[in-house]
Amino acid sequence: MIKNLALVCAMIACPAYASEDIPDQYPASVLYSKPVEVIPNVFSAIGATAPPTYENAGHNNNLSFIITGDGVVVINGGGSYQLAAALHTEIKVITEQPVKLVLNENGQGHAMLGNSYWVEQDVEIIAHEDAATEFENRGAQSLRAAQARLKERADKTTVVLPSLTFDDIYAVEMGGMKIEARYLGPSHSAGDIVIWLPQHSLVIAGDMAFHERMLPIFEHTIAADWIETWDTKFEILNATYVIPGHGHPTNMDQVRRYTRDYLIYLREKIGAQLEDDGDLAEAYYVDQTPYAHLDTFEELATKNAGRVYEQMEFE
Repeated sequence: MIKNLALVCAMIACPAYASEDIPDQYPASVLYSKPVEVIPNVFSAIGATAPPTYENAGHNNNLSFIITGDGVVVINGGGSYQLAAALHTEIKVITEQPVKLVLNENGQGHAMLGNSYWVEQDVEIIAHEDAATEFENRGAQSLRAAQARLKERADKTTVVLPSLTFDDIYAVEMGGMKIEARYLGPSHSAGDIVIWLPQHSLVIAGDMAFHERMLPIFEHTIAADWIETWDTKFEILNATYVIPGHGHPTNMDQVRRYTRDYLIYLREKIGAQLEDDGDLAEAYYVDQTPYAHLDTFEELATKNAGRVYEQMEFE
């Protein structure tokens, strides 16, 4: 029933690489790329691995959906009203089933600004309570940034909060398919969740997991906590298929290498520097060359090192 992962990768990753050097892969739509079927009835429109731009219409994360037999579940509201509407157009080409649920993977603009479209469709929008609080506090700022960046491509986008929140697990069964939205613990940003399909051993990991682009460590991202959440909660899912928050579908080995292992590597480098009484200025230049091939390396590597230094300085 489930496609071989090698075949999936050959179909998805090879023809159009996730690259920050490609401004748009789907000129017929504001979506960066056309949705692809990862396993039967699970689709994802893979976003750019570059930062959000006018050219990619702010579609720099993955917008996924599940066709259950009793309605469609969308993962991520999208970064604007227009992106959400474009995703819905693609869904309606594939199935006549209505969208019944939208799950916001976190409280960032690329996950929630498109809620303004979905609320008009009378779709229930669900997120972790911390993500909803984050968007309530910072949604207006996210909207202003999107409007400045996307110009007319942000038209009709407004701040709309989720209609329902949860604190641990939101589980639903539709058309015989079990879908679990799980909060595993602190990771990349407030209220990050994963969507687990236990019958298919597939996880839509959101920003828990990265592999084609360098992960960003924000001021509120605690690397040690992310590692602990990974080891104690995410790893034990033992997923066969992983749709990350950014980049093409892959497997646990790849996301472990470029998420957990990168965080451990960076902490070890910074830890050694602290033992040698290195200061923050020196921390920015720790060796991260094993990860230099990742998209957004130039934008994020030095910032990540500085923030890990600040976290570890008083551990």
